Amino acid sequence: MTTPAPARRSLTAIVLAAGKGTRMRSDLPKVLHRLAGRSMLGHVLAAVQAAGAARIAVVAEPGRDDVAREIAALAPGAAIYPQVERLGTAHAVLAARAILSQGDDGEGDDVIVAFGDTPLITGETLSRLRAPLAEGAAVVVLAFETEAPAGYGRVLTEGAHVVAIREEKDASEAERAVRLCNAGLMALSGDHALALLERIGNDNAAGEYYLPDAVALAVGDGLSVAVVPVTEAEAQGVNDRVQLGVAEAAIQARLRRSAQLGGATLVAPETVFLSHDTILGRDVLVEPNVVFDTGVRVDDGCVVHAFSHLKDVRLEAGASVGPFSRLRGGAVLEAGASIGNFVELKNARLGPGAKAAHLTYLGDAEVGARANVGAGTITCNYDGVSKHRTRIGAGAFIGSNSALVAPVAIGAGAFVASGSVITDDVPDGALAVARGRQATKPGWAETKRAALQAEKVARAGKA
Repeated sequence: MTTPAPARRSLTAIVLAAGKGTRMRSDLPKVLHRLAGRSMLGHVLAAVQAAGAARIAVVAEPGRDDVAREIAALAPGAAIYPQVERLGTAHAVLAARAILSQGDDGEGDDVIVAFGDTPLITGETLSRLRAPLAEGAAVVVLAFETEAPAGYGRVLTEGAHVVAIREEKDASEAERAVRLCNAGLMALSGDHALALLERIGNDNAAGEYYLPDAVALAVGDGLSVAVVPVTEAEAQGVNDRVQLGVAEAAIQARLRRSAQLGGATLVAPETVFLSHDTILGRDVLVEPNVVFDTGVRVDDGCVVHAFSHLKDVRLEAGASVGPFSRLRGGAVLEAGASIGNFVELKNARLGPGAKAAHLTYLGDAEVGARANVGAGTITCNYDGVSKHRTRIGAGAFIGSNSALVAPVAIGAGAFVASGSVITDDVPDGALAVARGRQATKPGWAETKRAALQAEKVARAGKA
């Protein structure tokens, strides 16, 4: 009779996110400050999900509905536990005590403790952090080497074994010389996690319950403690606006590199800003000073010219944007469509080969294939109460400086004369002219100037 293989252990992630972030000087909770279009907490939740967390607990400040909404949107099903008192990281983890006993098959899960203000951590690193648990470790520490260890807890080792983590204020001079520093994140075997956490005391200079003290307790119990390396940059926490800027620069560098390795050309990478969810296809060309906000997908062979801003946009193959264009709120350029300088699109779709070369606003509009929208054209989509759509048929020609008052439809192949204000539908193939007839009065200007001068002299005489 063969012995059945042990069941694969599932993963519980506990994310500590209750810090007030007073150094941010903000009414917004620290973990909701954004990097690359996503909150710091959102980045951490994405990382724990990428690492395979079956259960997620977030320890948060009580009464923060904004934090609760963010969690519900980004990690549906995650449990939220309030941290009423702030007595240290181990105390914070125990706020989620209930989830620590919810393992599979009567055993505790693997447990990862992460922090809502370490937004650069990746799912791959969390998976590496967890891996030694499968080999029998009871506790796994994430650590980095640094030339400037001041302020960090030191990871103390004897040979290849971790024996303790010492907070700097409690460390001896010899321990303060150690350059291997605690990154804060930790993995624990679910079989031991609760027992270790409940035994952590507060006999230290700060009178707090430190999560790193789980290491010394595990060592004292004869359990194995492992250490996993990480770069100092990835482990950095964010405590103020300066560090937020540093983290933004780091994540932008990561996103730019990924886009370039994926086949996009960034002419001046340091001037291009990407969102966490930006998708750039192969042979996409991005000129300098372009901002990709959230929800942007750019298919193969597109060109985004300089000084353009895109949000919630889809560019299909071969489309061209800019320079100095703004696309937002559901704009779509189908294959080969193009918009030029000082053109804004909102909730508008341009069909294949359609173009609006310059100085145009198209809101709540559908533009057919190969239609041409002239300079200065606007769709008047809002009546003060509701939005209305404008439909421009395939091959239509809209003359410059026209106003299309929605709801209105311009038929396929129709022409709209320059300077027209169109309020009624235009049939296929028709010409619409909606402007006052020009009247020319020879000599009028000279007569008018003479009259104005005479009036000026008269006023001077009365004075």
